[in-house]
Amino acid sequence: MPALRIFVADDHELVRLGIRSLLEANEGWKVCGEAGDGSEAVEGTRELKPDIVILDVGMPRLNGLDAARQILRYHPEQRVLILTITATEQMARAALEAGAKAYVLKSDVGRDLIAAVSALQHGRTFFTSLAAQMVLNGYLTGIRAVKGEFTSPSLTLREREVVQLLAEGRSTKAVAVLLNLSVKTVETHRNNIMRKVNVHSVAELVLYAARNDIVQVCSPSVALST
Repeated sequence: MPALRIFVADDHELVRLGIRSLLEANEGWKVCGEAGDGSEAVEGTRELKPDIVILDVGMPRLNGLDAARQILRYHPEQRVLILTITATEQMARAALEAGAKAYVLKSDVGRDLIAAVSALQHGRTFFTSLAAQMVLNGYLTGIRAVKGEFTSPSLTLREREVVQLLAEGRSTKAVAVLLNLSVKTVETHRNNIMRKVNVHSVAELVLYAARNDIVQVCSPSVALST
């Protein structure tokens, strides 16, 4: 039987090493590639075509949720597992909406990662009971939104990329270079985004991005047991 090929994306090298060690301790599983940011993950997945992609949410350049969206746009059958430090309704719902089939908290990697990958290997999904409860709470939140109690503007994938890079402290020119756009186009995106989310400065935009999980404030590397 061919080896199960897994791609791992996390911006902390030690975390990637720990995940590789956990995964490759299982016979027939192989980490075929790694990435340190979301853009590298998208390109690496397209090139290597792994069976399963593990994406950390809090990565630079392109966060894990938007990387998942880009990957699944080109490969709808790709099996994606989301890793996150954030245990919230919004994050669990966002992982589902991005197309992930598995959701694991970084604090639970040592306990749940193998089970999650095994589930994906056999065509199943994997969400912990806590995540399932958060998804239910998110569903109820969505019902309240329909009733007008809560609304959130929708950003395009390109706008989310621009928000993430600006929130990382990159200049408009640097964003233009990274996204292969003109400075004027980036400025137009920035202005459209600020109008959509009703903010009036880049500082307010950064706060909006953090609150809505477009960017994630990362904690120090999570220790992984082997």
